[in-house]
Amino acid sequence: MDTITPKIAPAPGTYTPKGQLIGGKWIGSVSGQTITIENPGKRSAVAEVPRAAAADVDLAVAAAEKAFPAWRNVVPRERGKLLLKIAEAIEARVEELARTIAMETGNALRTQARGEAKLAADIFRYFGGLGGELKGETVPLGEGVLSYTRREPIGIVGAIIPWNAPVMLGALKIAPALCAGNVLVMKAAEDAPLGVLMMSDICNEFVPPGVLNVITGYGEECGGAIANHPKIRKLSFTGSTDVGKIIMRAAADRIVPVSLELGGKSPSIVYPDADEDWAVDGIVNAMRFTRQSQSCTAGSRMFLHEDIFDSFLKKLEKKVTALKIGDPLDEASDIGSIINNKQYTKVCKYVQDGLDRADAKLVFGGLPPKSGPLSEGYFTMPTVFADRSNDWRLAREEIFGPVLVAIRWSDEAEAIRMANESHYGLAAYVWTHDIGKGLRAAHAIESGWVQVNQGGGQTPGMSYGGFKQSGLGKEFSLEGMLDSFTQKKSVTVNLAV
Repeated sequence: MDTITPKIAPAPGTYTPKGQLIGGKWIGSVSGQTITIENPGKRSAVAEVPRAAAADVDLAVAAAEKAFPAWRNVVPRERGKLLLKIAEAIEARVEELARTIAMETGNALRTQARGEAKLAADIFRYFGGLGGELKGETVPLGEGVLSYTRREPIGIVGAIIPWNAPVMLGALKIAPALCAGNVLVMKAAEDAPLGVLMMSDICNEFVPPGVLNVITGYGEECGGAIANHPKIRKLSFTGSTDVGKIIMRAAADRIVPVSLELGGKSPSIVYPDADEDWAVDGIVNAMRFTRQSQSCTAGSRMFLHEDIFDSFLKKLEKKVTALKIGDPLDEASDIGSIINNKQYTKVCKYVQDGLDRADAKLVFGGLPPKSGPLSEGYFTMPTVFADRSNDWRLAREEIFGPVLVAIRWSDEAEAIRMANESHYGLAAYVWTHDIGKGLRAAHAIESGWVQVNQGGGQTPGMSYGGFKQSGLGKEFSLEGMLDSFTQKKSVTVNLAV
């Protein structure tokens, strides 16, 4: 279990992994097995990380258990100051972190990875300022009684994150959990652990050993052991709805609280007065085309008014086809690659289903080229199908790839009905000059986050989380930290004695 000696040379300017972080030390897996990390833009190996399993989880939990008593007693504002130092240290190495993210995720450096690295620093900075907000309340029960509440840490938190925005999502587990006085055992995604390991390396310079433990392994072998470990008191999971259900069952068996940020099939409703470039730009952003639409908030169902249907799609085609697809580490690339062969094959099958559907019209895009530079990586083409139906696979299932379905509407109530006709409810978008219509639609749509006339990403401080099968709990906010990473205790004192 010694520190891993790198066998594969990483790309210039990217992070070299040392192993997995347990008890403040970098070690290999108990079994000695490793996982090879691939650059999806080139389909080439770039690193190896430990293949953790149940025995590694036991070690991480033991280290966290040892660290918890002292960490919970650190003055909250002092914990916050450490997070602020981590934010500054991340910012000082933001370019290395960004290049590492681009290399392992396939997300383009300029349009995606650099922004994610900067956002990670902002997340630590935001939660670092909230240490003083871990406060309770007094309850007026009479002059002879003092009744008050305390916000206390839960204990050992088990966290599991996905590969699509791993550093941002890792920061959203680490920063609030540690600010609230918890200790953490986190599994990084097996396809993209390097940026998270780098961020953890930075954190390890400032927090005591065992407060943060980050391990690398496959879902069933490692994630399952975290979900079912008897000493883990809280589960925080970001990923697919199907796996989220497994996590929730595991939490139910032990009666532990769980936070779930799951999938989405987010609707965009475009009103007839929004047939303009600003709305088209917003759709491109909301669809997350420059992240290959590998986002749970991707607006992949576009309900487009029939009066502007054709003209809007022409504008959309012009803007999207002008985006450059290429090497994620190339500053000229707007769009990078899909994460791995499994996801690439899945996206291609969805595109083929659309091509085979008689009622669907291919507006632009289609299957990726089989020769040339783009065939050397997992590159897909931004694709739009036009259809009248909201009731077929591509309009109902989360593809997690750049495939958008445009659906005509003429009646506003029908558009909102179709938008809500999904078991998902994470994000939604509304586009109109009429702010009254926009707000009425936003209030009627069954999603945890609705944007009107913008398609941006999440910002620290906002309350973010889904409805229905898109999840439980909130992130990004003070509310999310308090609800997800603290437990409230009531203390009542008889003052008459």
